[in-house]
Amino acid sequence: MDKRPTLELGQCRKRQSSLLAEMARRGIDQVLVTRADTITWLTGVYLGPLLESAAVLDAEGSLTLCLPTRKAETPAAADRVVSYEAKWLSTMRNDQAEACVAALLMELSPRRTAGAEFSKYNRHAAERWLCDWVDVEPAIWQLRRRKHADELTLLAFANEANRQMYERARDIITPGLNELDLYCELYRVAVESLGEPPTYFGQDFRCAARGGSPRDRKCEAGELWILDLGVGYRGYYSDNARTIAVGGEPTAAQQQAWQLLVDVFPVIAQFVKPGASCKQLYETVLAQLKPSEPWLFNHHLGHGVGLAPHEGPHLNPNWDDTFAEGDFFTAEPGLYHDDLKAGIRLEQNYCVTDDGVELVTDWPLGL
Repeated sequence: MDKRPTLELGQCRKRQSSLLAEMARRGIDQVLVTRADTITWLTGVYLGPLLESAAVLDAEGSLTLCLPTRKAETPAAADRVVSYEAKWLSTMRNDQAEACVAALLMELSPRRTAGAEFSKYNRHAAERWLCDWVDVEPAIWQLRRRKHADELTLLAFANEANRQMYERARDIITPGLNELDLYCELYRVAVESLGEPPTYFGQDFRCAARGGSPRDRKCEAGELWILDLGVGYRGYYSDNARTIAVGGEPTAAQQQAWQLLVDVFPVIAQFVKPGASCKQLYETVLAQLKPSEPWLFNHHLGHGVGLAPHEGPHLNPNWDDTFAEGDFFTAEPGLYHDDLKAGIRLEQNYCVTDDGVELVTDWPLGL
């Protein structure tokens, strides 16, 4: 029996209910969904990047889903499934988006007010449905922040692949290892752990650098290797980081910087709870790390993760988010300087509970 987790259709119906409540609050009669990740969130269907889908949820709670003909039997939290031809004689159609929406809207009648995700707003829908269109995408992003139990299971499954990747990296990182060889080995570990190819594979694989894709370069003793790793599992992303000292003997400076970063995590555990300010947490950590200059902490402190690699909450002063129960987020303090052989970044994942926060990546942090 296949034990790989999938989204639960009952939980998808609960997510549809949360969108219905938003529709009722704003007086929206129907919502057209065209973002693939939102369709996964609402229906449980993940098609990958090459196939278009769309759905309409009406104010009575009925969801109509349009899928490629060959995917029409995919289990889905939908009341009706219609289909379109995504390929002709195995050739991918370049006009899938238009064909998909046309097939979907042919089955439905327009109402007074319709919502859509304006970043993927479909001109063909606007031409077919002459109604008042409103942007519901910001509201959907907010609703998606609260992770349901089935989503947390998929995120945990992806994170288990990450844990195994770090474990393998610690086994094989020795002076002379090529960045490309490490990348290939970690991809193998991810596939083996997931039992299928990941739907995403990233992010940072460069040694003696802040980040980037792997190069044809061998690591050297004394360098630090920041591994900020993520895999995708059926559309859900993982994202966490560890830093490994090549040769296993970090310098006194590297060890000191590492300890400064480790000391950030108790602050996060104590600070985070529903209603707490993400901006204030960022500023607190920035002030805590500022005395370490010229070592620099000059990026965000973290972000939400889910069906997109970066979601709310934003631990970033350019947003004014507050933590909410159900948030799944990263915290990734870093310090960078040439003296450190590029720098160190450590990244943990947390889930906000009703009265605090839970660490969900309790794996070794050591250099």
